[in-house]
Amino acid sequence: MNDTVKCPECGTKGHIVEGATMKSLLAVSLREVREVPYRFCANADCDVVYYSDDGTQTFTTVQVRERVYQKEPEAADVLICYCFRHTLGDIRQQFDQAEVTTIIDDINVGIQSGQCACDWRNPQGSCCLGNVRQMVKRLQSSDRFRDHMSESDES
Repeated sequence: MNDTVKCPECGTKGHIVEGATMKSLLAVSLREVREVPYRFCANADCDVVYYSDDGTQTFTTVQVRERVYQKEPEAADVLICYCFRHTLGDIRQQFDQAEVTTIIDDINVGIQSGQCACDWRNPQGSCCLGNVRQMVKRLQSSDRFRDHMSESDES
């Protein structure tokens, strides 16, 4: 299997997704899904979500049941955690209240309780906790965070 297979639409390298992930998230007849490797395209500027390794078949954002965080990385109402239904807006709100660890703790408790189903619910087919942590780091490096922290230091 070639690990450098790129999206036929945008040329971004995608990662393999399991058939169960695609089958649970596609809003098309499953007769359209072939028994070939598929990959996930995370490029926000590309409408392709899944593509076959041979590049002959693609499934786009309108063909999946959930909005895809990677395709709408700034939309406040898009899910970033599909199992426990946390949105990007939730993270920003908790972050503004300096309580973002509440969401991370909630996800960790769910994972430890065996309630996580990212392989079926998350379009990328893997755990969303990495996406949540990346978003928190992005927020922490933003000017808004630095301004907020300097205001609290002055208090």
